[in-house]
Amino acid sequence: MPPRSRRPFRPTPRPLRPPAASAAGPEAVPEVLPSFAELGLSPDLVEATTAMGFERATPIQARAIPVALAGRDLVGQAQTGSGKTAAFGLPILERLEVPGPPTQALVLCPTRELTVQVSEEIGRLASRRPVGWIAIFGGDPMRRQLTGLRQQPQIIVATPGRLLDHLQRRSLSLGQVRFAVLDEADRMLDMGFAPDVERILRQTPSARQTMLFSATMPEWVRRLASRYMRDPETVSVTGRTELVPTVRQWYIECSWADKVDALTRLLDSPIVKVGLIFTETKRNADLLHSVLLTRGYDVTVLHGDLSQHDRDEALERFRNSRVRFLIATNVAARGLDIDDISHVINYDVPSTPEEYVHRVGRTARAGRDGVALTLITPIEILKLRDIERHTNTRIERHTARELEELVGEGVGAA
Repeated sequence: MPPRSRRPFRPTPRPLRPPAASAAGPEAVPEVLPSFAELGLSPDLVEATTAMGFERATPIQARAIPVALAGRDLVGQAQTGSGKTAAFGLPILERLEVPGPPTQALVLCPTRELTVQVSEEIGRLASRRPVGWIAIFGGDPMRRQLTGLRQQPQIIVATPGRLLDHLQRRSLSLGQVRFAVLDEADRMLDMGFAPDVERILRQTPSARQTMLFSATMPEWVRRLASRYMRDPETVSVTGRTELVPTVRQWYIECSWADKVDALTRLLDSPIVKVGLIFTETKRNADLLHSVLLTRGYDVTVLHGDLSQHDRDEALERFRNSRVRFLIATNVAARGLDIDDISHVINYDVPSTPEEYVHRVGRTARAGRDGVALTLITPIEILKLRDIERHTNTRIERHTARELEELVGEGVGAA
């Protein structure tokens, strides 16, 4: 299916349409969120959401789904874990032509993990419809993807780099795309995918419906929306970033040289049942992994330099409780969805408040309690204060000398 020859799509830039104001303010969210049936979805899609355990829409879903069902271009601003996949997946499934041509919907994701997670959730949402979908990402065998594409799926979920590989091979065409979604657009910018994303969008029809979701709105994301979207409506539920109230937040003050010892004292607590340990860089992740293995800890590592096989194996071991601790970088942990993580430990302080929210959101899921611990040196205290202001929360202070007593009481005990 060779791509059609056409002039690049370069619409006249238009400003983003602000969110509709209300008496409670532009960022207000209804106190009683609607059911999926009340949002105008077909009974089979409502049944699928019920089977997945969802009774009512999340704030981003309540705001975005009606806009998307109306065929409007949409800019959604919401954090990871807010239900963005259903916010765009349900309207796409509602409006998809079935049976119909292949590659009607294209979803671009920044990481392999998020690509897999999004495609799996779309599959569950589409469980009562004869819809085909496929996940396309680097590290996965090309032969498997080519076999899947020959079945002409209607929905493609892909990372930009591997999608371009297929376009160059002419193993798929974007000439019939009716829906294009950019998930976590700010992360695509951070990972250097901006040119690839624009190159891909130029190969899709200008009449498509475009939906863009991003936790933050850097200049490139705003420019992308103005160039490639038609009078988009902005939907935001991030006027004030909030953390789950069942997360206890502590920071441990220590020197850089004492960080490993402080961490191991925490890991020695029997209350730390399943721990996700974040580092800022892949090098730090590997170094910490090596040190903890040498000290006899049950730990594995996850970052972008690993092969797909090693990444899958690390996640599988952690999900199945074959290891208690997973060391991960921010990007690698995007899309990580495990309900029973008792503790998130920031070995490195997050570079932005948004990253802190993303990390802490990995614990206290599905109604459970959780603990977020940050190891911090004195010179990093300003970063912490910025996080507190951004999240409108208070992070309790402890010193390294208090760790023995803290562990003795049981880290995370009520």
